Amino acid sequence: MKVAIYVRVSTSEQTVANQRQALCEYCDRRGWQIVREYSDEGISGAKSDRPELNRLMQDADKGKFAAVCVWKFDRFGRSTQHLLKSLEVFKGLGIEFVSVSEAIDTSSAAGKMLFTMLAAFAEFERGLIIERTHAGLRRAKAEGRRAGPKAKQVDRARVRQLRADGRTWEEFCSETGLSKGSAWRALTGRDSLTGLKSRQPKEGAWKD
Repeated sequence: MKVAIYVRVSTSEQTVANQRQALCEYCDRRGWQIVREYSDEGISGAKSDRPELNRLMQDADKGKFAAVCVWKFDRFGRSTQHLLKSLEVFKGLGIEFVSVSEAIDTSSAAGKMLFTMLAAFAEFERGLIIERTHAGLRRAKAEGRRAGPKAKQVDRARVRQLRADGRTWEEFCSETGLSKGSAWRALTGRDSLTGLKSRQPKEGAWKD
């Protein structure tokens, strides 16, 4: 069987040599042919954009190998959701996934069962998050509170001083921490920036 191996280390001081050796020995024992190695070195597993992992997924779609072999789950996936999403892609393409350290092989009955269990737990977790979100929104509505982040408080005296100083919108927003739209609504209660220039607001635009 044609296999791709993926190895990764988080820092430039680390080496992928041990992972590579373990994967090569494993594939050799099973009589698998390693057609390509994908290696991301000095890249955190939390990053969504990994050059070699991206290339592996592209080559998987092109049918360049029949299985992907890694040393551990955490070398490949940045989260449970990412891992399961990738495994779903491989499943759809007819590509098996093997994690040597965890002794997981999706081509085996036990591996298929574990994959199903992981997917079920991930769906359960998503359901809990949605349920908690909806419960929070209902509670806020029942208590007469506005759901979501609190509106920024505006110091009207400071705003008037900044206006008197002739600050531009960019300077004003930088000093108050408000976006241009939020600043405009906070100052005037209006919903449009019509008539404002990027450097200096018209005098009428600043009126309360």
